[in-house]
Amino acid sequence: MKDHMGNSLHLKSLNHISLLCRSVVESIDFYQDVLGFVPIRRPGSFNFDGAWLFGFGIGIHLLQSENPEKMPKKSEINPKDNHISFQCESMGAVEKKLKELRIQHVRALVEEGGIQVEQLFFHDPDGFMIEICNCDNLPVIPLAGEVARSCSCLNLQTMQQERPMLQQERAI
Repeated sequence: MKDHMGNSLHLKSLNHISLLCRSVVESIDFYQDVLGFVPIRRPGSFNFDGAWLFGFGIGIHLLQSENPEKMPKKSEINPKDNHISFQCESMGAVEKKLKELRIQHVRALVEEGGIQVEQLFFHDPDGFMIEICNCDNLPVIPLAGEVARSCSCLNLQTMQQERPMLQQERAI
């Protein structure tokens, strides 16, 4: 593994993910009603159907499939499949809502050093996996260095701000 703490591409954050849909309308409803995303204006120069949504600092770009009937349908919820994960305030509230909406889901539990992280996995209308977790309980521990922080964005920003100070301290 490279010992590289730099940001050679000068990345700032995740901007969006794009998802191919059988029905953009159905997917808009899911991402808006279940996850709380808000539809936003999409550039009019696109010559294909789709929609943009925004929430929690990221965008979701929905793209209408040209062959929706040929899209594979996933039924098994596999936590090891591709997915996007969202941090939540109350796992109990999330599970209650999923049950109310009759959304099939799978629970998982991760333990590390006495810390437990709960996870709920479920699919969007097109089979893309969604994870909801309380991952903020789990510290982010770099493989090199001594800084440990939680997963929250604020702590990541703090870690990035402290990085130059840590490098200066090591140089002394």
